[in-house]
Amino acid sequence: MILNVSNLCKSFGDEEIINNASFIINENEKIAIIGPNGAGKTTLLRMLAGELTPDSGTVNISKNASIGFLHQINNPDSKLSIKEELLTVIKPIIDMEKNIKKMHDDMDKLTGTELKTLYNSYNRLIHEYELADGYSAQSRVTGILKGLGFSEDDFSKEINTLSGGQKTRVFLGKLLLSKPDIIILDEPTNHLDLSNIEWLENYLLNYKGTVIIVSHDRYFLNKIVNKVIDIDNTEAFVYSGNYTDFTQKKAMLKESELKAYLNQQNEIKRQEAVIDKLKSFNREKSIKRAESRKKMLDKIERLDKPLQENTNMKLSLLFRHESGNDVLKAMHLKKVFDKKELFSDINFEIKRGEHVAIIGDNGSGKTTILKIINNLISPDNGFIELGAGVETAYYDQEHQILNKEKTLFDELQDTYPDLDNTYIRNVLAAFMFTGDEVFKKISDLSGGERGRVALAKLMLGKANFILLDEPTNHLDSSSKEILEEAIREFKGTVLYVSHDRYFINRTADRILELKDGRIYNYIGNYDYYIEKRDDVRNAAFAYPSAQTPLSASLNPEEKSSKQDWLNSKEEAAKAKKQKAALKKCENDIEKYENEIKQIELNFSMPHIQSDVGKLMELQTQKEKAEEELEKLYEEWENLAQQIT
Repeated sequence: MILNVSNLCKSFGDEEIINNASFIINENEKIAIIGPNGAGKTTLLRMLAGELTPDSGTVNISKNASIGFLHQINNPDSKLSIKEELLTVIKPIIDMEKNIKKMHDDMDKLTGTELKTLYNSYNRLIHEYELADGYSAQSRVTGILKGLGFSEDDFSKEINTLSGGQKTRVFLGKLLLSKPDIIILDEPTNHLDLSNIEWLENYLLNYKGTVIIVSHDRYFLNKIVNKVIDIDNTEAFVYSGNYTDFTQKKAMLKESELKAYLNQQNEIKRQEAVIDKLKSFNREKSIKRAESRKKMLDKIERLDKPLQENTNMKLSLLFRHESGNDVLKAMHLKKVFDKKELFSDINFEIKRGEHVAIIGDNGSGKTTILKIINNLISPDNGFIELGAGVETAYYDQEHQILNKEKTLFDELQDTYPDLDNTYIRNVLAAFMFTGDEVFKKISDLSGGERGRVALAKLMLGKANFILLDEPTNHLDSSSKEILEEAIREFKGTVLYVSHDRYFINRTADRILELKDGRIYNYIGNYDYYIEKRDDVRNAAFAYPSAQTPLSASLNPEEKSSKQDWLNSKEEAAKAKKQKAALKKCENDIEKYENEIKQIELNFSMPHIQSDVGKLMELQTQKEKAEEELEKLYEEWENLAQQIT
């Protein structure tokens, strides 16, 4: 155990945020803290880090355990360069290097006792330097900076000239380099590209310490965490497993709680009906029996009705009419901004019913492609062609489709006058607008709130080709799930840009990766993309004469790649089984080897050497063990060959 939370409570004014939270965190555990927006996740992190004092309860941390805390906003004010800022973390190691060099130089000037004394000090310092992993310290700085998305050209930039997101990445780099016993991260992926997020995932998975994370990136949590602390209605509930395990277990728990409540309500109604019937007999014995039953009923501990979340809410995306099979064709697209070429001569097609995600690093041109499709900007070369009967609806990050002078409710009602008030309220509730919030003016909303209104409006538009730019930004988990389910069941065509890998994994059946000005095509979801991306990229470079990798990726073999994907899953299961068999074989080999060693030791014991019968028995045991061992060696070789 490295951290023990007991009966923790925190309120702000009359609003209770955390109530009586208790849980234990062990060394090397990877923890996610989950909850809706405003549930108190960041408040809990600050109390764990010692930055905020609880109203009551305790946070006990193991003696001498160090903590590193990454806030959502980190704005270090420094005139140092990016690399110099990180080097401050390893200053003790740098100082040791200077002392080691000085001692080495001084040895040439000394003799006798002075030289011997200095040599001993030199050896002690070298040992201390090795324990501090000094030889790899400088390379760790470079590796962390590159992993977090900084190029070597960035290393010399002053901290004061960086954006807020870049400063947060620098702060994260310093935190990782300092290697605290407990790392606390509040939305660590907000300012990272997908490749940098993958690097951070691998870093944290292999981190020899405890990690506590608040994040909306469900794929990130799925990869890293092995325990979830859920803040639900001010209380803390602990679940073992990753994010998906948590959602499944919580759903089962909620279902069980609701079933228990409904069963109790039915039993109460049944008992009340029996009591009323007994009273209606109006006899002394029946009235006494009714009173006795009433007393027993009053003693029952009534279960509270479980809070109903909007995860049971379901919205549907509909379209007025079906498009033709060819929905979109992009040919020879090129775009340059400020003399920087985003992409050149890219080609792709989208067919009816496909759900396609465009992914790539920030600044690669993903949103630009959506804007070109929607005629908001023009390509420098090439063209876009929409198919017959295609009707588009576009959700953009600027939310240009909203009338700022209207209320949320009026914006939807005026656009879709045929919808009844209850349905409009349900749609807005799915996107986190309830009660009187629906009568707020759009001009009074934050950017994130406007985005949610725009998304709600789009869902009612009945277009057959939907284009979305970062649709899950500013949505809580339940709203994301509602949107995911709506897209999964949508029979029309969807093209979207997203960094939300969990969302992509659940909704995309095809991925277009925009990288280094080229398009790479994958027939599958995000897991499939991870599995196949190296093969697809290598294949593209193997055929440089092709304008884009599209022609190769859409051949008949690639069109059947969904089946290939399933086959690869079966192969993975088979490989796992073979590895388990190999491990068992190795354990059996070790067992028989130890048995033979013990028999050989027994041979040398004086009281056995004089016992012919015992010696013959031991010899027989040894021969059998050696025979079994020989079989195991053969089995191991076969298994090892199959795996390699």
